[in-house]
Amino acid sequence: MEIERNGFKAALAAGETQIGCWVGLADGYAAEIAGEAGFDWLLIDGEHAPNDIRSMREQLAALGRSASHPVVRVPVGETWIIKQVLDIGAQTVLVPMVESGAQAEALVRAMRYPPDGMRGVGAALARASRFSGVADYVNKADAETCLLVQVENRAGMAALDDILAVEGVDGVFIGPADLSADMGYRGNPGAPEVQGAIADAIRRIRAAGKAPGILTSNEAQAREWIDMGVTFCAVGIDVLVLANGLRALAAKFR
Repeated sequence: MEIERNGFKAALAAGETQIGCWVGLADGYAAEIAGEAGFDWLLIDGEHAPNDIRSMREQLAALGRSASHPVVRVPVGETWIIKQVLDIGAQTVLVPMVESGAQAEALVRAMRYPPDGMRGVGAALARASRFSGVADYVNKADAETCLLVQVENRAGMAALDDILAVEGVDGVFIGPADLSADMGYRGNPGAPEVQGAIADAIRRIRAAGKAPGILTSNEAQAREWIDMGVTFCAVGIDVLVLANGLRALAAKFR
C-alpha cells in the first residue's frame, strides 16, 4: 500500500488558491457533511472547538472519501500533541500562537522523524501508516507532512522574517481576531491599522516563498485578501453557518 499524497501541500507550493472552511462542531457526521460541500480543505479545530484526540480521529475517518483535505489545528504547539495528531492520520497541522523563529524550528522537528526531527517512531500501531499497511511509511511520511504556523500577535509579527526563514514551514496563517485584540482593537479586525499589518504580512510571506493563509466569513474581505495573494483562505465556520441558518429560519415564524 502506498502512502497518501498530500495534494494540499503540493497546491500551496504551486501557488494554487485553496478555499476552506472551519469545522468546529466536533462531530464525525457533521464533518462528513462538510466534506461533501466541495471545499478544498477543512480545518478540524482542536483549539477552540470541544475536540480531543478521539473526536479528531473520528472526523479524519469521516473525511476519508472526501476530496476536501483535512487540516488539524492543535490547541498548542507542543511535541506530544503534534505526535498524536500525526499518528491518527493528519498530514497537515496548523499551530497557533507562533512567536519566534526558534519556536518554528522546534515545530518543524516535531513534524519529522529522526534524524531530522523528533517524531516518535511508533508508526506500526498508528492509523497514519494504515496500521503497518503502508510500505516503508517512516521513510516516506516527512515528504507528505505540511506545517502551517499561525502568526497572530505583535510578537509574531515582529518575528515574522525569522519565522519565514525556517525551512520546513510551508505556510503562515494570519489570525485577524487575536492580532486585532493584541494591537488594541479587540473585536475590530477591520481597523485600518490591523488591515495594514495583515496586508504587509501577506506581502512578506509571499516574498519568502511561503503560502499565506487567513480566515474570514466576510465574502468581500475574503476576495480582497485572495486578490492580495492569500493562498489558503477559510471563508466560513460551520458553527456559524448552522447557528445563523437556524436563527434566520426561526425568525421567519416568530
